[in-house]
Amino acid sequence: MKQVCIIGAGSSGITAAKALKEKGITFDCFEKGSNIGGVWRYNNDNGLSSAYRSLHINTNRVVMAYSDFPMPYDYPMFPHHSDIIEYFENYVELFKLREHITFNTSVTDVIRNSDGSYNVTLDNRQSYDYQYVIVANGHHWNPRFPTPAFKGEFTGEILHSHYYREAEQVQNKDVLVVGIGNSAVDIACEAARQHKGKVVISTRSGAYITPNWIWSMPFDNLANPLTAKLPLWLQRFLLNTTLWLARGKQEDYGVPKPNRPVLSEHPTLSQDLLNLSGRGLIKFKPNIKEFRGKTVVFEDGTEQDFDMIIYATGYKITFPFLKHYAEFDIEETNNIGLYNKVIHPAYKNLFFLALIQPLGAIMPLAEIQAKWIAKIIKGESKLPSKEAMLKTIEVDKQEIAHRYKQTPRHTLQVDFYTYKGIIEKEMKR
Repeated sequence: MKQVCIIGAGSSGITAAKALKEKGITFDCFEKGSNIGGVWRYNNDNGLSSAYRSLHINTNRVVMAYSDFPMPYDYPMFPHHSDIIEYFENYVELFKLREHITFNTSVTDVIRNSDGSYNVTLDNRQSYDYQYVIVANGHHWNPRFPTPAFKGEFTGEILHSHYYREAEQVQNKDVLVVGIGNSAVDIACEAARQHKGKVVISTRSGAYITPNWIWSMPFDNLANPLTAKLPLWLQRFLLNTTLWLARGKQEDYGVPKPNRPVLSEHPTLSQDLLNLSGRGLIKFKPNIKEFRGKTVVFEDGTEQDFDMIIYATGYKITFPFLKHYAEFDIEETNNIGLYNKVIHPAYKNLFFLALIQPLGAIMPLAEIQAKWIAKIIKGESKLPSKEAMLKTIEVDKQEIAHRYKQTPRHTLQVDFYTYKGIIEKEMKR
């Protein structure tokens, strides 16, 4: 029996491979597509990537890099997706990981054996037993649409942001973007820069728009282990003050201000939105009330015609290979209930990697999760009792419910430095 099966060779799967290799743990990694990179590979032939042609990362290259493999200094501070793929390929090459990855191979089924190990079935009908399974299939590939659906029928073109690839798709069209997250704003800005057609963002509750740059440095450089330990009210005060110094009031640009405090939701990063909105190239509307053909009626009673609606309404967390287990059928809620976002108390040898939505970069957190998993497998780190794990999960759930709006989007939220400290402490247990 082999030790570990890794499902997926995106940014999380490859760092898991490295962590296991360094500990001398034997493993197989299966990747549905023909190459590494996951969502970051534009037009990935695994069919799961949501990358569009103009995509750049919105966390800077210094904080996004793996701990022992900095991104090249000649990269822009916010690199293009092609730079990120090159970075991953160099990582895999340097640490000789490619030989451990089986490409063009999907995991179709994971079934627990009577001895607690797992039988893993592949799409070529071969199956193998493993002591451990690491799930690294990502959570940005199964599009989520508003539920319940809006009343009426829209007869124009409908697209989810997952399938947006290039500006030509929105050229010469009046476009309504539903949502105000990072992808929604990126797409709206790209459409608006063409100066052809109307661009409107529909948002139920707005978002705090955070710039990429402030005082000639990346905005996310302001976060550090010290500020992460401050009381939430003080963090909010400091962030509000910094945002005001950086760009004044966002509502003065025509961007609605949320009715919730800052840090009560995942921030939206954009250096362009306020500028384009201030020029009148992007307008804002409240939530949709109903459709009447190509006419959209909004909750404020106003109406407007559109050629196209782009739903940038997030993703469902989906594990098609765990279909036999009700605990992992969480598409509607996105609430899986994992100890420190990694381990289900009932399945202690089944690990979930990068199932988080950090206020900060995800790759270094996936890396430290992978190192923790490797230490658990080697017996160098112990897990608490099932009861203690369940208690921690419940406390975490209550903290998220108290701080964030109750939506599937926020079930995975973590603060970068706080969460990193938690995992580092676990590694010493």
